[in-house]
Amino acid sequence: MNLEEQVKEKLDALRPMLQADGGDLEFVKMEGKTVFLKLVGHCGSCPYALLTLKEGIESALKREIDPELAVERAVEA
Repeated sequence: MNLEEQVKEKLDALRPMLQADGGDLEFVKMEGKTVFLKLVGHCGSCPYALLTLKEGIESALKREIDPELAVERAVEA
């Protein structure tokens, strides 16, 4: 399983946590070891969205897959 597949699998495992609060995430792309995600639903407008990305999702990916992974919020075009 390549790195992107591992990341997507872990994100799928984390999604129920967000869905329980009325939100969700969408995988947008991965460039190198940077994962770009879009938070949707209640998570998209939550004032703690950046904290969720960095302290929740990014820390889980770093701990369980690769310590060099980074998560960024995808910017709407």
